[in-house]
Amino acid sequence: MTPLWLRFAARELRSGVKGFRIFLACLALGVAAIAAASSTAEAFRRGLASEARDILGGDIAVSVNQRQMTPAERQKLEARGRVTYSVALPAMAEAPSGERRLVEFRGVDSAYPLAGAVTLRGGGNLQPALSRRDGVWGAAVEQSLLDRLGLRVGDTFLVGNVPMRVNAVLEQEPDRLSRGFQLGPRVLTARGALEQGGMLKPGLPFGETARIALKPGLIMAREKAGVQRDIKGGVRVRDRNDAAPGVSRIIDQLEYFLGFIGLASLVAGGLGVFGAVSAYVDSRKPAIATLKALGAESGLIRDIYLAQIGLLSLLGVAIGLAVGAATPLALGAAIQGDLPVPALFAIYPMPLLKAAAFGVLSAAAFSLAPLARARTTPPASLFRSDMTGRLTFGPEMIGALLAACGLGGLAIWTAPTPFAATIMIAGVAVAFVLLWAAGWGGARLAGRMRGGTRGSLRIALANLAGPRSAARTAAPAIGLGFALLAAVVLIQSSLLRQISIIAPQTAPALVFTQVPADRVAEFDAEVARGYGRTPDANTYLRAPFLTGRIIAVRGQPVVKDKLGREGRWAYDNDISLSALGPEPPNAGVVEGKWWAADYAGPPLLAMGQDPARAANIKIGDEVTISILGREIVTKVAVIRRVDFGSFGASFPLVLTPSAIEGANPRQVAIAKATLAEEQRIFRGLGAAFPEVNIISVREQLDAATELFDRVALAVRGAAAVALMAALLVLAGAIAARAVERTREAAILKVLGASRAQVLSAYVLEYGLVGLIAGAAGVALGYAAAWPVVVRVFETEWSVDWGGVFTLLAIASMLAGIGGLLAAFQALSKRPAPALRSE
Repeated sequence: MTPLWLRFAARELRSGVKGFRIFLACLALGVAAIAAASSTAEAFRRGLASEARDILGGDIAVSVNQRQMTPAERQKLEARGRVTYSVALPAMAEAPSGERRLVEFRGVDSAYPLAGAVTLRGGGNLQPALSRRDGVWGAAVEQSLLDRLGLRVGDTFLVGNVPMRVNAVLEQEPDRLSRGFQLGPRVLTARGALEQGGMLKPGLPFGETARIALKPGLIMAREKAGVQRDIKGGVRVRDRNDAAPGVSRIIDQLEYFLGFIGLASLVAGGLGVFGAVSAYVDSRKPAIATLKALGAESGLIRDIYLAQIGLLSLLGVAIGLAVGAATPLALGAAIQGDLPVPALFAIYPMPLLKAAAFGVLSAAAFSLAPLARARTTPPASLFRSDMTGRLTFGPEMIGALLAACGLGGLAIWTAPTPFAATIMIAGVAVAFVLLWAAGWGGARLAGRMRGGTRGSLRIALANLAGPRSAARTAAPAIGLGFALLAAVVLIQSSLLRQISIIAPQTAPALVFTQVPADRVAEFDAEVARGYGRTPDANTYLRAPFLTGRIIAVRGQPVVKDKLGREGRWAYDNDISLSALGPEPPNAGVVEGKWWAADYAGPPLLAMGQDPARAANIKIGDEVTISILGREIVTKVAVIRRVDFGSFGASFPLVLTPSAIEGANPRQVAIAKATLAEEQRIFRGLGAAFPEVNIISVREQLDAATELFDRVALAVRGAAAVALMAALLVLAGAIAARAVERTREAAILKVLGASRAQVLSAYVLEYGLVGLIAGAAGVALGYAAAWPVVVRVFETEWSVDWGGVFTLLAIASMLAGIGGLLAAFQALSKRPAPALRSE
């Protein structure tokens, strides 16, 4: 037999969901955002997993830097299965016209690739395209390089000092993602070309990678551990489960960030859920009063409306899941061919279950309190249209608190970094309280100010100060939406200014690597000819370049597990270092004093702040560094702030020149130059120093700006979801007071108010709500963006005041439009029917 409460609930639902449209929209929007973010991330994870072997180029990849595998090491690797060896380094490509460009020069053997396939435009096999004919090596080249150098298939060009012929256009390599970031277009050739050019000598900046296709029956984890034991000295070993770790981390972080915006949308929309349930229960006052007068218990009343809210919540969640599941499918159909990462777009259950759990918990957290008020209000109060039942710690409030805790716990549990998730959730909670306080304060201030006003403004301020003021009900949600949008805009403006304005002014325009140590005077002279003058130390710097590893501190071997997190990178692998006599420009000395320019005593060390903090290193401590197989014990004389993006000696470690005496390392140089000076330097060095690599920082910054613009656009779009939820809350607040507004407008018209006065009063009222919420939201966005820019990105803080004022204007305008719609709705009925309606 059907329970009584369920039969009553079904009867009331037969009239439709007219009062619950805002409820459904708020719930569906947040669920859809979370489902879409999680489903898209899962599509990329499945895509990476399905092609992991192709992305890595085999089952295991073993990489070493500045050397080749020894015959003994090769023998051990080849005992495990089929192996292909490749080498890569940055090099300068030069066309017959003299145009030059930095490229990733990569040589492969005849076994490449072990997994996947190389795609050449127009088809064709790889090995014939790379073969040597008439003394010239063949190459497969990216189209962007052909465009830059003005080359076509069949043309010849130089890479370093090696003549090459373009035999094919390179479109795709199966292992490209696993190799990470490259400074320039790719030139793929046989490794014999690099050997001919003398590019594989020990100490040069090349890397060799062996990719292994394991024999059947071998266990990958065991063989990976065996490789790590067999090969020593700066080796990196990965398996196909770790094919593209950087991409995987980005996907995890992006999913969480977008999902967090969806969660914020649910929280912002929670006020819409609360308002919709309150308005619905308020509209059912006569029915509730009648049932209670006829002897219905409070539990029955609660169950009737709990069943309705529960069923409608499931409907809203289902709508959100449908939209969230369909969004990645539509995205995949539209841009599948343009994605740099493989993706398998489909409907995945786990992301949808997670989004459904968020939706159900959100609905419970925000809808149970109004039901509690209905249950605890006596019948006499209900017949007097009084819904002032007190909120007590009954079952409904306990359930709401548990749902809120579950919402926060689920967000932390599903986040890639629980600590960061806890901070973000706490931040949203604090922001919500502050926004509510701002709305309450705005209402109180409006009450104090209305005494000195007249006309439409007085009516607007009176409504704003009233007990059901939109400043209290809608301002927190609107403010939260604008806080998220403001944070994104402020972070974007600061980072874009850093990339497009500050960095070009402070960073070098050109970076030169592989400068021969025995020809530095000739190199300096050639650079000076490009400038047309002798550059000073603020324009041109040159220094020796080596790599080394910190192996001991204060005489004790480095224990990585005891190091601080921020500077751990300096101990994990070999890092760059130099040897300088005089103090360089922008030395950034924080502690200690730079040594004399002619110092010739025991080795001294200038160390960056982050590596020093990681091992608690102080002035005077001993630090042992392994350089070119030699252990050098140094004494810390300087601790300095290293700005890797500025014009200066951006080395984590700087030694006194005597420490590397006799090593004669290659050098690096940096230069500030105009575009015309850059072009002259490029041409001059191309003829005299073809082996020197030239990196154009200007090009890298332009590429970074373009990429950042694309990412920022996507993030702004996601943040706008929270704003949409806020606008739904505003619409709910307007709908909840529709009847009351109609009666109010009728009374004003009877008392002689014109239609224009009523319209302007409502527009002013809601415009002020938007202004209050927008100002509070922008202030919170400022508070959230500042530590991200200054502490996380370590970038100069810059406020886009135009963007800030635009956000405030949009907030006020949107809320004012809401007020205009409310006024039209209120004025749509004639006064007499409106006053007789109750």
